[in-house]
Amino acid sequence: QVQLVESRGGLVQAGGSLRLSCVASGRTVSVYAMGWFRQAPGKEREFVATITWSGGSTFYGDSVKGRFTISRDNFKNTVYLQMNSLKPEDTAVYYCAATGAVVFITSPTRYNYWGQGTQVTVSS
Repeated sequence: QVQLVESRGGLVQAGGSLRLSCVASGRTVSVYAMGWFRQAPGKEREFVATITWSGGSTFYGDSVKGRFTISRDNFKNTVYLQMNSLKPEDTAVYYCAATGAVVFITSPTRYNYWGQGTQVTVSS
């Protein structure tokens, strides 16, 4: 089992920045990648970004490319999501997730460990 604990989100004005973190514990040796997804009310869960744990390869959703950056600290078992130039449409509950899968890692169905979710609200 892998446990994921996310940092608190928050309220930020449009154009502002926010950084989320997620600490993994437990059987982290089984993790191939860790990612972030988000879900706004009435919408499906959306892929935001993911990073492979060993090689550090990164992948981003089209809506956040150039604005968000995912990174990791292997020693701390922590993944970060730096969010810049935030827009009201970025408002959602953000979830950290971990997977042992090595393909199709932009799909939420490939992730079997999830954090509790944290609210990010961007005001206009």
